[in-house]
Amino acid sequence: MRRDAVIDTRNISLEDRVVEKGINRTAKVVKGGRRFSFSALVISGNRNGVVGFGFAKANDVPGAMEKATRDAHRNLRKLKVSDGSIPHEVTGRYGASKVILIPAVPGTGISAGSCVRAVVELAGVKNMLSKSYGTNNPVNLVKATFDALSKLRTKEEAAQLRGVSLE
Repeated sequence: MRRDAVIDTRNISLEDRVVEKGINRTAKVVKGGRRFSFSALVISGNRNGVVGFGFAKANDVPGAMEKATRDAHRNLRKLKVSDGSIPHEVTGRYGASKVILIPAVPGTGISAGSCVRAVVELAGVKNMLSKSYGTNNPVNLVKATFDALSKLRTKEEAAQLRGVSLE
């Protein structure tokens, strides 16, 4: 994941959430039986424009969750969220996943699947529509959502890029 700016986590109170279907168990068959391994996908955010995700593996569930939470805190990003919604429609891709995020009027709420919902809720978005295409792998959906959110631009940034004024 590309790190735009390092965010100091000491001043921020972060909320952590394990994505639904974000804990997986795999088994390796060895001479003495099966050896299990667990992976966890955790989203961290402050519900005010700062959000990150972490994915980690360990031999037990609490260990995987702890490692994933540490990874999420390391990979925080500052996003452009205005008035409880996103500024414009945006599409994100990762692997075979494609996520479309659409701004909505106040009172709509978040219409999204569990993976996308976890990311945008912890980012501070309150009104948004989304549609996902392709695979429903939770890790790929979260990464596609982060790709879409990283493409967001405010009106001022768009005007500056195009070389026009907002007047």
